[in-house]
Order: sequence, then structure tokens, then C-alpha cells
Amino acid sequence: MHRNDRLTLQRVDRLFRDRLRAAAHRDTAPVTITAWEVPGEPVPFAVATGEEYTPFPLGGAWGRPWGTVWFHVTGTVPDPWHDAADAEVELVVDLGFDTSAPGFQAEALAFDADGRVVKAIEPRNASIPVTGDTVDLYLEAAGNPSVAGAFTFAPTPLGDPATAGVEPLYRLDALHLALRDRTVWELAQDVWTLRGLVDQLDEDRTRRARIVAALSRAVDSLDPDDVAGTAAAARADLAAVLASPAAATSHLVTAVGHAHIDSAWLWPMRETVRKVARTFSNVLDLLDREDGFVFAASSAQQYAWLQESYPDLFARVREQVAAGRFVPVGGMWVESDTNLPGGEALARQFVEGKRFFIEELGVEPLEVWLPDSFGYSAALPQLIRAAGSRWFLTQKISWNETNRMPHHTFLWEGIDGTRVFTHFPPVDTYNAELSAAELARAERQFGEKAYASHSLVPFGWGDGGGGPTREMIAAARRTADLEGSPRVRLASPEAFFRDAEAEYPSPPVWAGELYLEYHRGAFSSQARTKRGNRRSEHLLRAAELWATLATVRTGAEYPAARLRELWRTVLLHQFHDILPGTSIAWVHRETEHAYARVAADLTDIIDTALRVLVGSGEVPLRANAAPVDLDGVSALSVDAEPAAAPAVGAQPDGDGWVFRHPRLTWRIGPDGTVIGARDERSGREWIDPDRPAAMVQLARDTPREWDAWNIDAEDTARARDIREVDSVTVVGDALRIVRSFGSSRVTEDVRVDPVSGALDLTLRLDWHERQKMLKLAFPLRMRADRSESEIQFGHLARPVHANTSWDAAKFEIAAHRWLRVAEGDTGVVLGNDSSYGHDVRPGSGPDGAHETVARVTLVRAPLFPDPETDQGAHEFRVSLLPDADIADAVAEGFRLNLPTVALRGSRTVEPALRIDDRAVVVEAVKLAEDGSGDVVVRLYESLGSRRTTTVHTGFAWTGVDQVDLLERPAEQGSIGSLASSGVDLVLRPFEVVTLRFQR
Repeated sequence: MHRNDRLTLQRVDRLFRDRLRAAAHRDTAPVTITAWEVPGEPVPFAVATGEEYTPFPLGGAWGRPWGTVWFHVTGTVPDPWHDAADAEVELVVDLGFDTSAPGFQAEALAFDADGRVVKAIEPRNASIPVTGDTVDLYLEAAGNPSVAGAFTFAPTPLGDPATAGVEPLYRLDALHLALRDRTVWELAQDVWTLRGLVDQLDEDRTRRARIVAALSRAVDSLDPDDVAGTAAAARADLAAVLASPAAATSHLVTAVGHAHIDSAWLWPMRETVRKVARTFSNVLDLLDREDGFVFAASSAQQYAWLQESYPDLFARVREQVAAGRFVPVGGMWVESDTNLPGGEALARQFVEGKRFFIEELGVEPLEVWLPDSFGYSAALPQLIRAAGSRWFLTQKISWNETNRMPHHTFLWEGIDGTRVFTHFPPVDTYNAELSAAELARAERQFGEKAYASHSLVPFGWGDGGGGPTREMIAAARRTADLEGSPRVRLASPEAFFRDAEAEYPSPPVWAGELYLEYHRGAFSSQARTKRGNRRSEHLLRAAELWATLATVRTGAEYPAARLRELWRTVLLHQFHDILPGTSIAWVHRETEHAYARVAADLTDIIDTALRVLVGSGEVPLRANAAPVDLDGVSALSVDAEPAAAPAVGAQPDGDGWVFRHPRLTWRIGPDGTVIGARDERSGREWIDPDRPAAMVQLARDTPREWDAWNIDAEDTARARDIREVDSVTVVGDALRIVRSFGSSRVTEDVRVDPVSGALDLTLRLDWHERQKMLKLAFPLRMRADRSESEIQFGHLARPVHANTSWDAAKFEIAAHRWLRVAEGDTGVVLGNDSSYGHDVRPGSGPDGAHETVARVTLVRAPLFPDPETDQGAHEFRVSLLPDADIADAVAEGFRLNLPTVALRGSRTVEPALRIDDRAVVVEAVKLAEDGSGDVVVRLYESLGSRRTTTVHTGFAWTGVDQVDLLERPAEQGSIGSLASSGVDLVLRPFEVVTLRFQR
């Protein structure tokens, strides 16, 4: 017999497309449709059903951008359908879906007449089971616009209701009852699985030839004019090739149902609440129908939304959690960014997330689940362990544009030496549909195949939600043991991790950060969002400190519930598409409003606690919530207002100006740039007058794709110096420089800190550029071999050179409050009060090795997804401190971010704590989460060396334990001797220690 597989497969594909899909339903029946359009924001079921509904035609236009239409659907199941064999009745809905991805367009949630959630309608999950004689459903249809479209990243007005328009986006293309033929549907799944497998097999494989032949026979058996009557015969033709078992050495895939739901992104948070309900209702329906199916969902915040807005649905989820089939994972409040949140905030992601799961659902996730965050801090392994978790999963590093990670299963080692068993699903997606191509890719790319045979595949429509479908479950069952395919089992993440650990007890080690070589622009997009986050984190630190002292010293009530809600608000906005600045305008506008409310509430808590502590009076005082001495005030205390250090003013110096401080002399050129920084102790000059510092630079910002997310190395390397000045004037102790460029204007106030001698720059920017970025550059006369960036609970060293592709790919890096450029045992600290994006590189030219350029990225102006990104007013503080060590850098970071506060009262407040070693930094002072009144202190070693120190407390206590992040007993390895005067600690480099003092 002559074979022509190409022609055979064309015949299979045509019949599948034109006949098999069309025959999935034996018959259809009309329904009656009425509708009511919500005039504003979404309303609950009880409100919607009390409104007046009017008839709505098929094909009718509906859905203004971000609007909601409720459809009331009634009908009767035809009598003959009740006796139909091997068939199911369902309601089929097409809201006007297009070919873009599920979750990025119209969706609906179905309620029965009593208000019980039934199931959702999604572009690729568009039916609702009907079990009775009649149908009476309400569909809450969301007219969500497809902001991304085909992801061409073109500017769009759709991300803001003020500009999105009011014309309907959709037409109701279908809404009817249908009788689904189970045999035809099962045949379609058989063909889909086998046809996909054919494309993954080499043409000379026997297995491929046998499958093609079986498909050909099935096509011959299937009568195009009687698909329903011949589908069983066609299935019989495929039975043998579907029953052929996989090889003993086949790759094993644990398929975990999943729906990555972005807590906000191309939709606002209020829509995410509905997305969670839609997705979880789909999952609950599948769990009722599919034995063995397990679904995993992260983000305690999303469960909390469900509990608040859909309590009945939450109760059903809780039942499935108890049954072990609906599995909370991650243990975090949201799937946060991990580069930008501060140390305590990242710790609180676990505290709040795990506490919710334990208290509300009775489970504690052991795996940290962050499939889509934009790189992973080297501080994370220690926090994972400190939270009581064991494993870590992500796939985002597969997006690297330069280098390929060498491992998929490995031990990830953090800056303190903690190691965590980690898995990168080699399928390279968290939205799998269990296609043959995906399964083959998982096996092909698995880096550990010589030693292990097991990977995880998260399957289900995600980003905008939707979740797994019955078709995906069918694919999993067909590939459970199928020759030519990896073997697929349905199981939980925990089952995977336990088996993977057992199979591979000694995996390789990756030390340091998991840097994503891609979304580097996210360090700087939406500067107001980033400022709000930084300000909130430091206000929370101060509020907890002063409220704790007010309680333990005066008996004042501790505002625990209020602080928790404020923490949860801040943690929510650290979601990996909010804090990085990659959401639509609507999201970032709401975020800025949320931060303003947080600041007001925290300021009230701080003021109330301080008033209680210092009493009534007119004695000038100064409060210092920082863990370092500032402005002559002891750390964590309120002192009498100290005598102010003499101000260092700008003096004329030729055609420029000079600031003379006992430690440093700063010279400013006529254009307002810094042309000299002389260390008066050593005589070293840190700045070349021909290469001035504090240089405002404007660069093109036109990334290849993903505008708000990415910046390209080519653009950052071609920045233009802005040296033109409108004016330079002396204003008090500051030198004020005004510059105009393009459509923008920046006012720089240059001062010298009277205590440290650091150069302080306050920049007020009125920004109106498009597709540009603004950097502040500091060429330094030094041959640096590394930069040291503050991260959570320590710092991370990175090479300045670009010797390897791994080094070169880090052309933009993240730092928190400071970055230090290091040369031998000295260095220069670049501090900031709200920026994260930086770059450090050697100078250019033949003598460039003797210069190092450090830059901080201030603002960007991408056009997608928010065309107005960063437009308008901003304020930044940046400082430069030469000849500084790491401890100096830590102090400088707190000086800029947590300044002392002047107040009046009748008494000072002794320090909450005193620590003998400046290397040990207090991160948090708070009361215990359980309401016991115990004091919890979190601290860490900041220099990267082993230390022995004593913690002296400013409050009485009866005992002390070392605890984990959830304040449960932990190994007491860091606590040495105890005495009435304090607690002796022995800390390893960058170790985080949490102490619980009983009162």
C-alpha cells in the first residue's frame, strides 16, 4: 500500500475542523432572553434581579467598555432530549468572543434563580450544564475590553474608563440550549490528542506511521452525513493506538490544574474579584465531574475577596480544600514582586498569606508558588524557610532573552546560605492545555533528564483566569500512559515535590539571585506607585514601633486590626503587575489613592502613639524610628531636640559654587553639575571635573516589545547629557538649578548634609516626554570591581564588568535604598528615597577602566499599557556619599527614607532596643500576631559576616524564644546566653532572626 502521510493528515484536519466539531451537538433549542444594563459599577445579584429587564435579540450589541449587562435566560428542554442516550443538555453561550486569549475579553458568571453561582462562561469554556426540565439563569456579563489585543503593544485608550468610550464592544452571537453528543465529543478528544502527537514524532518512527494509519481508518469510518451514528466506529479504529503504553523511561509529568489570576493588570481589582469567582466556579464544576482532578490556586487575597463577596462560593471551596482537591499554594498574600518590596514587607507576604490559609481553610501551603514574577531576590530562600515552607516554583526565568538557565530542578541558595528545593517547569508556561507539543517540550527541555524524570505542568487558562477545562482533563487521561508521549498524572504540587525530592536527593546548586533577563524597565515604571510603596513601608515600620512602645510602657491599646488591614493593602499593591508599574491607568490611579489613604491612617497611628509616649507639654523633642542614630537622636527613641549641626551653605567659587564640610568639599560647576568631591581626610578627589556628576541624562526608550516592562541596552547606552540651565540660584542653604528640556522641566536643590557630609539632591520634575527615560548619572574617579545593592535583609554584589553574557545581561539592576560602588575596601554610596532601577558600568575609552559610572533611573514614559505613564509632577531625593562602607550605606538609606520627626511633649522615650554591633539592624518591633501582648523583634546581620552581639531591651520581659516568621517556635541556634540586661546572639552572614519576648 502506498502511503502519503501529508495528504492523509490534511484529510484528517479538514474533517475534524468542518465536521467533527460541528457535530458535537445533536440538536439545539431556543431560549428567551431579556437583559438589563448596569448604569455604573457592578451590582450584586439581589440588586440586579430587582431591576426591569427588556427583551434582547441574538446578534444584539452589548457591553460598553468595562460595563456589565445582566442577561436573564429562560427556556424548556425539548421532551425528546430527556430520553436521548449518551448525551447531555447544556446552555451554549457566545458573548461575541474573538480569537484573543481567554480572560482578556468578555466573560460571564451564571446564577440560578435563587442566586447560587452555577458556573462561568469563558471564550473556551462557553457552556453551562442543564439538569432539569427548564432553565432559569441570570448571566452577569462583563464587557471587559481586550486591552492587549494581539499584543502589538500599541497605545490604547481602553485602560481608563475616562477614555475607553461608551460604544458596545460585543454582539451576543449565540445563546441556546444544546444536546451534546458524548461519543462525538470523546472522538474529538481522541483525534486532538493523537493528531498533536503525530506532529511531535519523527517521520520515520513506526509509532507515527501507526497513528497516521489509525487516523486514516477513523476518517474512513466516520460518515460526514451521520457523524453521530458513526463516531463509535471511528473511536474503535483509534482504540489500539490510544491503548499502547508509554516506554518505561518516559518522562513523567505531574499535571496540576491551575489558573494564574493577576490580582490586577489589564483590568482593575474590582474585576479581579469577579474573575476569581468565575474561575473558582468553573473549577468547582469540574471537581464535581472529574475524579482525580486536583486544582491549585495561590494568593490569600483572592480567597479573601471570594469570602467577602461570594460567601456561598467560598464555603464550597472550603469543602474541596478539606477534601484535598482544591489546594491553596504559595502561602503569600499575593503573588508579589520580589525585587522591589522591602524586607519586612516580603516577610509579611508570608505572615498574612499563611495565617489566612491556616485560620480560614485549615491548611498550610509548603510550596512557594510564583510562576510570573519578574525575577527573584536572593533574600527569598531564607524567607521561604523562615515561613515554614520547603519548596519553590516558578517558570518566568524561561523568558530570559540572552541566557538559558542550566537547571530545572535544583537547590536555590540565598545570600545567607539557605537552600530551597526549586523547580522550573520545563514546559515554559503556566497556561498549558496539555497539548502534545507542550508535553514534548517539557521532556525535551528538562535539564536534569540524565538524573531525574519528573516535572510539573500547571494547566488551565490563566492571567485573566478561566482555569482548566473538560478538554484538558480529557487530554490528561489520554496521555496517562501513551506511547510516544510523556506520562501524565493528575496530582497536587505537594505530591510532585515530595516525589521529585525523593528521586533527586542531590540536585545542583544555584547561588544568588534569579535575575530575569527581560523586564528590567519594571524597576522604574510608574514612579508614583513606587514612591507610595516605599513611603508606606517606612510608615508601617514607625507605626508598629511607636504603637508597641505605647502599649508596653503605658498600657495603651495596640491597633492590631487596623495595622493588619493597612499591611494587607500595601501587600496587595506589591502584586507583580502593580508595584512594577505594568498595569493599566485605572489600576495605578487607584493605587496612588490607596497609598494616600494608607499614609493618612499610619500618620494618625504614629501621632496617637507618640502623644501617649511623650505626654502633653512644650518641650522640643525629636523622634527617630530608624534602627540607626540620626540627627543626634538615638535609634528607636525620642530624645530632646539636639543642637542642630551647622548648615553647610553654597559659597561662590569662581564661576561656580563650593560646599565646604569638614569631611568633604563639593564643587559645583556653572551648569549646576558636580565637578569636585574632595575627601578632606585623605585628600582623594572622587570626581573628575571633565566628567561631572549629578548629570541629568535623557535617553530614548523604545523597547522591542512589552513597553512598560522592558528597556533595551541600546537605548540606555545612548543617553544625552542635559547641561543647559535656565537658572542657578542660592536659596537658603541650597543651590537651586532649573533646567528645561523637550516639554519637561526639572528643578534641582543641591545641599550637603551637615552631619555626614553627603551631597543631597532633591529633584522636582514636571515630566511630559514620551518614550523617553530620565537618568541621573554619577561618573566616579574609581576603578570599581563590583556594585553592592541593598536587597531585603542584606545586600547583593554584582560585577561591574560585562565579561560574560550573564554579566552583560544585567545592564539594569534593582537596588532598594542604596547602591554602593566598591573599590577595594572603600566605596561610594548612592542613596535614594523612592527609586529602584540603577546601572553601573566602567567608563568608556582607553582610560575608562579608571572610571565607574553609576546611574539611577528616575522616570520612564512607555505608551503601553498606560499611555500616560509617569506624566506630570514627581519628586526624588538622591544622595552621594564617598568613602563609605556598608554600615554607612545602611545609615544613609534610613536617613533618606525614615527621617526624624520633630514634636513637643513633656518627656523623652528611651530606646526600644539597643544593639552593640552596628552590623545588626532591627527590621521590626511589633506585638505578636496572636494578641498575647508578647513583643516580637526581627533583626538581621547586614554586612555579610558572622557576628556576635547583645540585644538590650527597653521593656520588661520574662522569657525569650527564637521563632519563625509566623511567630512559632523555631530552632534556637542564634540565641546565646540570656541575662537581665539583654540577649546574646550569634548570627551568620545576612541571617534574619525573629525573637519573641514574653511579657
